[in-house]
Amino acid sequence: MPDPTDAAKPPDTLPHALNPSSSPTTGTLFLPTRLHIVIWGALAALTLALVIVSSSLAGKRFWADWQESGNLRRPNYAERIYHDNFFRTRANTWSNLAYVAVGFYALAFARHDRRRPRAPLAGYLVQTPPLSVLFGLALCWLGTGSGMFHASLTRFGQQLDVASMYGGLLVFIAISLGRWLPEIRLGRARPPLPTWPFFGGLVVVACALLFRYKWSMSATNVLSTLILGVTVLSILDRFHPTRRMAVRWAFASVAALVAGITCRQLDVAGRFSGPDAWLQGHAIWHVLTAASFGCTYLYYRSEVLRSPPAPPSPK
Repeated sequence: MPDPTDAAKPPDTLPHALNPSSSPTTGTLFLPTRLHIVIWGALAALTLALVIVSSSLAGKRFWADWQESGNLRRPNYAERIYHDNFFRTRANTWSNLAYVAVGFYALAFARHDRRRPRAPLAGYLVQTPPLSVLFGLALCWLGTGSGMFHASLTRFGQQLDVASMYGGLLVFIAISLGRWLPEIRLGRARPPLPTWPFFGGLVVVACALLFRYKWSMSATNVLSTLILGVTVLSILDRFHPTRRMAVRWAFASVAALVAGITCRQLDVAGRFSGPDAWLQGHAIWHVLTAASFGCTYLYYRSEVLRSPPAPPSPK
């Protein structure tokens, strides 16, 4: 039987089941079992398809007519290169499935958010499933671009690899901006318009331009600028007057990124593992940066309102 005194308690003293704001993870970080099954089934099907393709094209020099990347003759990473195979590098190619897995989970969260009733205290990302769709597609694109580069070691693959790194970061910036400006009003007599289509459209345009002009800009400078932008906006999010977030996910994201950078640099220096080992430093970089993306996404999902939004004022 419910405790009749609960009705008189302030929101922060109610049980988690009745007050989602008392726990940032309530209802926002978990998926039904059936969606986990669908995600891992899709990953298994994708893996099987890639095994079949790579096995059927082994030794057939599929990439021979493509323009080479400089990494083919002067490799930056320690893994052995198989020039005649469809997967010219193995661990560094397969490890990109980690990005795809994170993308699939974001798409599953979007579907889950769209089909269930909206909790009044849920955060901006949970209330805006299209941004989860955009993030999920960006991570699948990253897995595709990076995977193609490491499989082919071609110039086009390198362009795709570098350009696809920016999408997820741009989506995070769009989420932060949307949180601070969720809607705009074009006239007093008109209903407010959501801003996510505008910010989402800017992400798509920016990704297209960064791909088009990849060779005329420094990838290090662009990536550093985007990471700095995400960091600054995440810090500002901590001071939002009406929202709170689970900061542990932000710390986990930074820890995974730092660990990934360490593994990558050890691999470049030839100090991580031998050329034939499945455990390659750059492959671990892929897995850890995918984890970093995933933790940042969960950080945004952990957002809850401190109090229900105020009802619209009467006209």
